Amino acid sequence: MEKAQQTLRAGMAGLGMIFEETYLPAFIDLRKAPLYSRETGPVEVQWTAAATRTGARGQKYLAQLPGALPTFTNHHGPQALDEMLKQGVHLVCVATPDDRHFQAAKKSLEAGKHVLIEKPSVLKLEQLDVLVETARKNCVLAKVVYHKLADPDHKKLRTHYADGVLKHVNNGFCSLLEPKQISGQQFAEWIQGRNPGTYVAVHYIKLIDFSFGPSSCQPGWKLWRIGATGQRGLVGKPDGKTWDSCQLQVTYLHPDNREATFDIHTSWVNPDNFPGYVEQEVQFRFDNGIWNAHQRKRGVEMAVEDRSPHEIKNTPNHHYNGDFLEPWGARSRRGYGIEIIRKFFEEVAQVEFGGEKKDRETRLKAMSDLHYNDLSADRNTVAIVQALEALLEEHAGENPGCQVFVNDPLGGLVLRSPGGKPPRVLYSGTV
Repeated sequence: MEKAQQTLRAGMAGLGMIFEETYLPAFIDLRKAPLYSRETGPVEVQWTAAATRTGARGQKYLAQLPGALPTFTNHHGPQALDEMLKQGVHLVCVATPDDRHFQAAKKSLEAGKHVLIEKPSVLKLEQLDVLVETARKNCVLAKVVYHKLADPDHKKLRTHYADGVLKHVNNGFCSLLEPKQISGQQFAEWIQGRNPGTYVAVHYIKLIDFSFGPSSCQPGWKLWRIGATGQRGLVGKPDGKTWDSCQLQVTYLHPDNREATFDIHTSWVNPDNFPGYVEQEVQFRFDNGIWNAHQRKRGVEMAVEDRSPHEIKNTPNHHYNGDFLEPWGARSRRGYGIEIIRKFFEEVAQVEFGGEKKDRETRLKAMSDLHYNDLSADRNTVAIVQALEALLEEHAGENPGCQVFVNDPLGGLVLRSPGGKPPRVLYSGTV
């Protein structure tokens, strides 16, 4: 017998750029057709409520989207999240600036809501510990978005490594450069004292950790040490704590004790008239091969008079997110940036509607064991983010050249200085 249609009600904490690019088109698409699996039957996903500081963006969407989406409650101000959690939502998507993720996620998990957090999930391992335990106690999912794991090129890289086509990664280089409008306009409000590495290097940190670690049949792969440096003077003062660009170096140990070191360069001061939205490339070197990928140069180049390169980029990335007129006449918005969010909705639907109530715990465990996005599998990524911020803080305090060691005799994250200063324990538990 066909199952009765069920509904998942979603709340949004934050309605900024990432919401408009990924969550909004996902909600619009799911309005047209529900989720469906053999286990759940049809499941409607409905954007029910929003929580923001001013409510202005929510008001804009209410005015723009009648018909495309059902009306949602638009909460703003200091109590916005508390008010949203009372609206009967089943899940909360946290897309606020990253230094506000923890409190929004914690409150939502304590209220018994499934949670999806934009990367990086949190900025410290202590916060991650709290969220993982809160999710466990309340029997809900706690997940994080790393949409680059769903990029077709990155999926193929991992497939080759898991299948033994590419053997034993030795080292690699990753670069992601964003235009000045990111730091000067879109994120100008919250970047003071921040760095682009925390914001975007996490994409590649997670890609490396997930693709070459235990999830790709490499038990015993372990994080060992982290170093970082950076440049200042464009976004903030040359001697301040706001960084234009940074260079992160992360070293892992293979089970045979050979090192694998990865350099990750990030910036948010690229020229705004750059021909692509961002400049992204990777190179990974293996015992038996090499993998080069340039995320901007995937076969399409174009120019439109009076519209390129600002409004329409010369080298667009249609894999991430794009509007398409399908051959059968319908219009769609799709790409891996949207698909990764839809997958979370599917996971929640499996937990809540994928079988009998008595088996919910089994379904919850199965969805929590998906290490590509579960918070419990985010330890190395958060550890590197925490180390990066501490290293740049030391650099700004005229103590450059420090390194953070992982699972050192003194603690899980220990910062050691080249000049003989006493070690600084960043996290006392085991990473």
